[in-house]
Amino acid sequence: SASEQPTPPPAEPMASELDSYVDRIVNVITNDGRNIVGVLKGYDQCINIILEDCHERVFSPDAGVEQVVLGLYIIRGDNVAIIGEVEEDQDIEINYSEVTGEVLKPVVH
Repeated sequence: SASEQPTPPPAEPMASELDSYVDRIVNVITNDGRNIVGVLKGYDQCINIILEDCHERVFSPDAGVEQVVLGLYIIRGDNVAIIGEVEEDQDIEINYSEVTGEVLKPVVH
């Protein structure tokens, strides 16, 4: 008898995982290395996301983080590398004007 490969369980789409992040503050790291923080207002099956009241945190090895106000912002799903929820109580304690860091390099496929 020929051995058959077991059928893997269906993959849970990433989009359904984002439900719990709607109306919460999230941090999105894009494939080109940008760090954008805002309130997740919506998304679709392609992970195109809509952020409200958002800003970009621009890191530098020489100076504190520059926070650039973006307002309402749409990020294409094919440019999203990571999405994570921001712990507001911890985030507010960080003095970003004193934080330095290397700029993220773009994702290479």
